[in-house]
Order: sequence, then C-alpha cells, then structure tokens
Amino acid sequence: MGDPPTRSPAVNTLLILGGHGDLATRYLLPAAAELIDAGLFPARLRIVAVDRAEIDTADYRDHVVDELRQHAPHLPERTRAELCSRLDYRPGSATEAGDLRAAVAGLDGAIAVYLALPNAVFHDTIASLGEVGLPPGSRLVVEKPFGVDQADAQQLNALIRQEFSEDHVFRIDHVLGEQIVLDVLGLRFGNRLFESAWTAEHIESVDIVFDETIALEGRAGYYDHAGALRDMIQNHLLQMLAVVAMEPPTELNERELRDRKADVLRAVRPPEPARMREASRRARYSAGRSPDGSAVPAYVDEPDVDADRATETYAEVTFSIHNVRWAGVPFRLRTGKALGADRREIVVRFRPPNHQPFDNRGAVEQLRFTMGPDSIRFDVNLNGAGDPAELQSQAFVADVGEQRLPSYSRLLREVVAGDTTLSVRGDEAEECWRIVEPVLAAWTAGEVPLEEYPAGSDGPGAR
Repeated sequence: MGDPPTRSPAVNTLLILGGHGDLATRYLLPAAAELIDAGLFPARLRIVAVDRAEIDTADYRDHVVDELRQHAPHLPERTRAELCSRLDYRPGSATEAGDLRAAVAGLDGAIAVYLALPNAVFHDTIASLGEVGLPPGSRLVVEKPFGVDQADAQQLNALIRQEFSEDHVFRIDHVLGEQIVLDVLGLRFGNRLFESAWTAEHIESVDIVFDETIALEGRAGYYDHAGALRDMIQNHLLQMLAVVAMEPPTELNERELRDRKADVLRAVRPPEPARMREASRRARYSAGRSPDGSAVPAYVDEPDVDADRATETYAEVTFSIHNVRWAGVPFRLRTGKALGADRREIVVRFRPPNHQPFDNRGAVEQLRFTMGPDSIRFDVNLNGAGDPAELQSQAFVADVGEQRLPSYSRLLREVVAGDTTLSVRGDEAEECWRIVEPVLAAWTAGEVPLEEYPAGSDGPGAR
C-alpha cells in the first residue's frame, strides 16, 4: 500500500473565487470565523475574496459582518472583527487569467484556491489558474457537483491533474465533515459486537435518508438543471454509503480511508434495467403547506422553473454491492425537498435470529444514526412486561451532543492543514457518476414515471 502521502506545505492565503456569493458568505466565512473563535485558524493566514461586484474591501467587510450576524449570531463581536481584519476584496472574473493574476499579485507562499463558483465555470477557471501559475504547494478546493456526468468528471479530473497533484486537491462533500458520519467509523471499528455483525449474514437492509422540509428557496438556476438525484444521491448519500459499507482500514489515514471508500463504490451496482421502475422512484412536490403552516407553491410554479424539464424534487434508489460482505443486502437511498419533516439518518436493520421462540415476529433490531441533533439509537428486543413469550422493542439512545465544529469548519480546517482524508478523491467522484447514470438515463427516457406529492407530506404514497 505504501506510506501515507506527505502533507502539503503550509498555505498563507485562502483565495475564495466567488467570494461575494452565497456559498462564501453563508458557509465558508462563518466556518473561518468558527475556527478563529476556537483558536484553530493559523495566525499567518489571510483571506482574499474575488468576485465581479465592483466594491472595495471596506464595503465587502461590512457585507460579511451582516452575513455573520445572520448565519453565525452566536459568535462574539471580537471574532467578527478579527475575521474582517484578515479579509481583502479584489474585483475580477474567476475565468479571466488577467484578473486572477492581479488577484494573487503580492501574495507570498502557497495559496489554497476555493472555487465557490457554479460548476459550469470550473473548467475555464482551472485553465486560467494554470495560465497564472500558482506558487508551489498551492491547493485547489472544489464543491459539488463535480461535473455533470461521468465523462465531464473525467475531463475535469484530467484538467486538474495538469495543474495540481491529487494530494493538493480537495473535492468538498460537506456530509463527510458531519460528526455523526464519522461516528459510524468509531462504532463499527471500535466495537467487536458491531464489527463482527457488520455483514450480509446479520444485516437485512440499510436505509440512508436525507429528507428536507425546505422547498426550492430561490435556487431554480441550479436545482432545475440538477434535481434530487444529482444534487444529493450522486454525492452526499453515496459517500455516506461508502462510509457505512467500507472494509476495515489498516490505519486511519487519508490514503487508507479513501482507498476503502473507492473499493466499495466500485462494487456498487445500480438497479438492473428490467427492475428500474421497481427499484427507483422520482417525484416532485405539488402545492401544499410547510410544517409551520405557510403555503408552499407547486414546484412547477416556483420562479424560473421550467416544467418541461420534469425535474424531480424527490429521489429514491435501491442499490446493491457486489462483494462478499454485502451480497443480497439492499441499500436504499432517499432524499426529497418540501417534505413534512427533516429526517437525516442512516438506519441499519439486522436480521431476526435464525431461531425465534417468541410469538411477536414484528419486533425490530436496528441501529439508527441521526444528524441534527446527533444521536445513535439501538433498538433491541426484550421480553414484554406481561406475556414472557412476547417481545417488545426497547431503545437505547446515546445523545452524542453537539459536534465541536460544524462540518464546513471541520473541512476548512483540513484544507488549511493539507489533510485530504475528508475530501473526495477523483476516482470516487467518477465512480459516483457511473453508479447513477443508468438511473438518470432511465428517468430521462420516461421508463420511471414522475409522481407528485403535496408539499408538507411524507412524500409520494405507497405503490
């Protein structure tokens, strides 16, 4: 296997391309402020934001303070002030080499370049960065979606490799920074009871669910071209599947963990064409009400939505894993918007004992990992209070508490440290597209009908 990769040299600048956009001001800069507040942001590190808005640094800092007060109100004023003292703003286009050259002029040492940009301009931006020529040890950080299909992801990887080595590339998937996802590793590999039972012999099914009560929220420009399958299952949920199903790593280092995830993804198979309608489901929300009682328009009536695209806001697919450990175990991945409850969890359901002398066959033994608030619940079967031949399900719940760092702060810390353990490797991104493309093709061809569900409901009804 070889030794783990050598860590990159320290970076002196975080360069955010698209620094005036929602991703930067709603997530990245609050993440940096969280690190500053926790004493985890290197004193040497400055932040340079680049965007098309013709404003100066003072205006930009005022804008950032307003955003921090909205998205990170718990942070003290001194933390906001320290973040702003490190911020510079330089107007320019991320796709123009001349603007980028001006943006990096005078910056010393290695740079971490964060593409807080639409996926459509990744190719041009990376090509322009190549023309500029960044200092040795510089890093590239890209957000999902990584490409629009497998061929595009392959082309993007090839372009990145011309300018950056793989251990200097961070493909961000924020779910890998969630503490509860990392807790899956601890529970699996740190406990003999669960590791010995983590096989098809003992596990009946695995559900990975990411339901949201929020509707479109003005994101039609991106979402109406993506849909739930591309937006969530192709990246976030398949990464969660890889963490749940991976083989034991020999060590907890970046190469071992990513190798084991890649092994699983290569073994994942989409539904067979003849079973696509049975094993996958797509739907979009109609008019209804959110859990707080407010009216939600039908998806097709949301601003800037093209109803003819038949974009799904709900996606459900059952995958299989072709290896010895998981033969015959269905992995059901589900996500949707404008649903009746936020539900973000991994549910591992165990098979009943081979010999069951009890009357109640409906009792369930399962592990449930829940995000926000984070908890681990173990449902086991015990004798009922009355009839000793009857089983009742009892829950043991571990409240794992608030994670020490939000996921974006955790991932940004890894970028600054040069640790790619929690980022997605290039081959993983390509495999994720391979897995979903047959489903996308079947849906595009109309082989799976587009259903509807009222906003605020549990999703499409039973079929």
